[in-house]
Amino acid sequence: MKTNLKWLNEYLKPGLDLSEQAVLDLAQQIELTSVELESAGTAAAKQTGLVVVRVDSVKPHPDSDHMVITQVFDGQNQIQVVTGAPNVAEGQLVVLAKVGSQIVDRQTGELVTIKEANLRGEVSYGMLVALQEIGLADSVAPQDFEVGIHVFAENDNVQPGDDALAVLGLSDPVIDTDLTPNRADLLSMLGMAYEIAAMTDQTVNLPAPAVLSDQANSNAQVTVTGDAELATGYAVRVLNQVKEQRSPLWLQSRLWDAGFKPVNTIVDVANYWLLLTGQPLHVYDLDQVEGTHLEVRLAREGEVLPQEAGEEAIALRPGQDIVVAAGQQILSLAGIAVNPAVAVTAATKRVIVETGQFNPSLIRQSARRHNLRSESSFRLERGINLDQTLEVIDQVTAQMAILADAKIVPGLSKFGFDYRAPEDIQITQKRINQILGTDLSVATISALFKRLALPFTETNGAYSVTIPGRRTDLTIPADLIEEIGRLYGYDNLPTAMIDGQSTPGDLTPRQKKIRASREIMESLGFNQAISYALTTPEKATRFNLADDRAVVALDYPMSSDRTTIRQNLLAGLLDDVAYNVARSVKDIALYEQGRVFLSQGDDVQPEEREHLAGVLVGNLAESTWQAGEKDEAVDFYDIKGRVESYLAAIGIGTVRFETSQKHAAMHPGQTADIYLGDVYLGYVGQIHPQLLADAKLPAVFAFELDLENVIAHSQNPVAYQPVSKYPQISRDLALLVDENVSQQAVLDVIQANWGQFLQHVTFFDLYTGEGVPAGKKSLAYQLVYQDPMDTLVETVVTADFEQMTQALETKLGAEIR
Repeated sequence: MKTNLKWLNEYLKPGLDLSEQAVLDLAQQIELTSVELESAGTAAAKQTGLVVVRVDSVKPHPDSDHMVITQVFDGQNQIQVVTGAPNVAEGQLVVLAKVGSQIVDRQTGELVTIKEANLRGEVSYGMLVALQEIGLADSVAPQDFEVGIHVFAENDNVQPGDDALAVLGLSDPVIDTDLTPNRADLLSMLGMAYEIAAMTDQTVNLPAPAVLSDQANSNAQVTVTGDAELATGYAVRVLNQVKEQRSPLWLQSRLWDAGFKPVNTIVDVANYWLLLTGQPLHVYDLDQVEGTHLEVRLAREGEVLPQEAGEEAIALRPGQDIVVAAGQQILSLAGIAVNPAVAVTAATKRVIVETGQFNPSLIRQSARRHNLRSESSFRLERGINLDQTLEVIDQVTAQMAILADAKIVPGLSKFGFDYRAPEDIQITQKRINQILGTDLSVATISALFKRLALPFTETNGAYSVTIPGRRTDLTIPADLIEEIGRLYGYDNLPTAMIDGQSTPGDLTPRQKKIRASREIMESLGFNQAISYALTTPEKATRFNLADDRAVVALDYPMSSDRTTIRQNLLAGLLDDVAYNVARSVKDIALYEQGRVFLSQGDDVQPEEREHLAGVLVGNLAESTWQAGEKDEAVDFYDIKGRVESYLAAIGIGTVRFETSQKHAAMHPGQTADIYLGDVYLGYVGQIHPQLLADAKLPAVFAFELDLENVIAHSQNPVAYQPVSKYPQISRDLALLVDENVSQQAVLDVIQANWGQFLQHVTFFDLYTGEGVPAGKKSLAYQLVYQDPMDTLVETVVTADFEQMTQALETKLGAEIR
């Protein structure tokens, strides 16, 4: 926000010292007390020697078809100047850079000294300049002088010899503040006046209110209706017999100092009051509007906002964009952009002046959706002073009538503006001192509230502070404490040691398990990834575990691909795989531990659960000069083995893997659900080949676990036992079973008949073919027995082994081979 301090001084009593050093001191005070500053200085920088001159004669250059010879008067002397300006004419008042003056070179930014020059045989004692050549940006140069030198108007009240920088306002001190989103009140001159008045202990002089007719809507030339959900208040006034002319110089200079481009009187006054009060306003040419009834509504199917000739119209979003319409004609995308067909021009005779309190959230979404940012939308998004809207439209209309010599049509047409009771915040002297660590008296605190222009009542140190409409950022007692602290001065707050005993921190058992999970995954060769928690509805549910819940969508998403909170981690990991594959990374092992969010209904906060997921892509081992090229591509058993290793390390007992086809995003023949008894832990498998083909990715093997269930059923702590010093005994088990008998079914029987000394079972062969009957398959296992306390004897192992084989024969119909 650029603030002209000379303009600001009109609203401060007794006023600021505007000397160079005083401005620098004020800038430092603002940074220490309020907000950051981008810059402090003048648009003219250190330029000198620029004066107003009158053009007394213009003659053609004898040796040039694009230059002329002028005689100009600076109040004392006639000066010859050769210029190529296409708009120079006798009788004009223009700006001269005299010989010896200094101006800023637009290309290098350095000061350049103007010298006497011989231009094709004619001596030029200076240069007639455009505003862009003396510090004004191209984007804010007045439309009338985008090409050529600046020409003063008759009503600019300038005389030959006047300091050009002073009359143009380019020598006024300007501060440029970098505002935080919560300080919407500082997006206006009056807001800055209140802020600086509080800092410098001054009072604010508000502009005098305008007294206009406030007849019933039925007497107004234009009527309005609208939805209170879209705008809590909306009002228009009408001007007739508008005589369009250039805005006075004081008005133009205040606009360009703030970064606004002067257009015409009506538009300039609207922008002036936007800057002064922060209240967005728009104006329409009533003769170009189709009808006299305006409606604030949502856009309908097929509606567009026209643009300038040659530019494509903006397709409006039905049911989401707020528009101001006259029947089927769209006048504006509310608070953001006006239809050029109804914009006020030099030919306009009747004007509609509009102001509205539009829904900030919908304005923000529309501005982002259509990439249309305006000064009005910027303020509406952050919140405006709802208490001033009707007063401002009267002041604006009154000034337009004066400067455009127009007639105000009696009557204000409006809807909304329901009475809004002011908010009161309760706070005590004790609480303020407790938080700030100070010992401020009631008198000191009261004085600070007065400087902040916050009305209050105080009884025995208890304050009830009324929050004015301009301070939308003050909502809780802590906000008032912050106001007191920053105005009192952060440097003045005492430094004190923390009072109390320190206690050692520790992790909860759950936190320890989560941290251990990350360490185990990294020990298994995975690298940690951290993905966005916000995604699309499709990705949010693509790799869900067992729950099939509705997605949790954001009310006001930042972008179309970040609209929904995730319900799984694998979707984000798959994006990470795609990112790496696109950069020629072939071997990938990633994991993520994080929260997912499961819907519990519209009126309930989503359930948050910790999950753990991982992916493997590529080869297990790189080729080396010793081993040569090796093709050890990862497969289902690699990812399954790592999941088993993780579960064992975290303290989960024997789990069961069951073939699953219920995960649509996974390969139906290479996916298994994981159970611990009846507790569902997650799944493991290969991502569906069609999904990978669509994303142009190689085979990806993945798993996702419900870490909450894992932690709840893991042993704490994990029990360890010493390695037995006694020998093992191995037995091979080969059996013939039906083809539909799964290995898990075999393992379940073995586990149920484990015996006292069986340590582990390894599956090592599957055979079908010659020698095996049709409909059968041969499975082979190695069983390892060991007694941790003594040497095993064959008779004990044989007894356990025979008990197991009998159970396999009975329960599975197995044939021991």
